[in-house]
Amino acid sequence: MTFVATQNKGFGMTFDNGFTISVQWGTENYCEHKNLDIDFEDLPNPKEENRWESRNAEIAVFNDKGIVPIGGGDQVIGWLSTGDVAKVIAIVSSAHPDNQEEMVEEINELKI
Repeated sequence: MTFVATQNKGFGMTFDNGFTISVQWGTENYCEHKNLDIDFEDLPNPKEENRWESRNAEIAVFNDKGIVPIGGGDQVIGWLSTGDVAKVIAIVSSAHPDNQEEMVEEINELKI
């Protein structure tokens, strides 16, 4: 349905079923760029880079009410490979809008 870019550090995709997946790899996300040891002002800024890459990323899923808790005790899942992100995109894009629990269960069955 729609794509959205996020400050050169990620993207979101909203599907016809109403679910949105967010894929992020910035300095404040659960990925190789995560850095809490330095001040926010000193972090690299993905918006200033021509190309901002990462070997892994953090994902979150949203519906019209807000974030869907997909990470067990957390609302997001981090440090995912491109293959794992693709698997979750397939699950989210094909999920039935009235059966969020089944979608979350399928994601958890990936054991990522």
